[in-house]
Amino acid sequence: MYQERASRLTGAVVWRRSLEDRAVRPVLPDGCMDLLWNEGRLLVAGPDTHAYVPGGRPRRWAGVRFHPGTAPALLGVPAYELRDLRVELADLWPADRVRRLSARVDAAPDPAWALEDIALERAAEAGPPDPLLGRLVTALDAGRPVAATADGLGLGARQLHRRCLSAFGYGPKTLARVLRLRRALALVRAGVPFAESAVRAGYADQPHLAREVRDLAGTTLRELLGRG
Repeated sequence: MYQERASRLTGAVVWRRSLEDRAVRPVLPDGCMDLLWNEGRLLVAGPDTHAYVPGGRPRRWAGVRFHPGTAPALLGVPAYELRDLRVELADLWPADRVRRLSARVDAAPDPAWALEDIALERAAEAGPPDPLLGRLVTALDAGRPVAATADGLGLGARQLHRRCLSAFGYGPKTLARVLRLRRALALVRAGVPFAESAVRAGYADQPHLAREVRDLAGTTLRELLGRG
């Protein structure tokens, strides 16, 4: 079974997957990074540019999915260094610290709650997130053009690109595509017809949405939503 809830860390989501959940679901690009626990291991999922399909036998997982742009400051590594990767937390933090944290999560009655505690502690150490990144995500998620977003933030095109690479792992145009697809899927899952969802999310039409789903998710919209 897969479950998720809003985190005590602002903007984040806490999720867990049990051994009974044998379904293989693609993890779609969402502009986010995750802190993960997997049966005694602590890992980090970097920002995806295409769908990630988990492999191997069913396992227990827990994760904290950080709000877009906030994870690099907490983890101490630019997002572009982890693009399309899953890495051990010990590759980013001192090994002895990670061993202590891993033992703490392993011993907890609820690994997801313990993992969330670690994220909250690290957020307290790192301080508040950069408000400019929040405004950037809000503007692009509202469908505002990249150039207009840069102007509104007082940034040149190169400055915006550098900030995006560090915070999100890719440039603002890719981030805008990822956020647009997330908007469209939310509408479809809420029962809005495909064609209307496409236009409301900012696509030219339904075929445009279909091409983006194929490119970013590697499948069709109907297959992605289990309607094939």
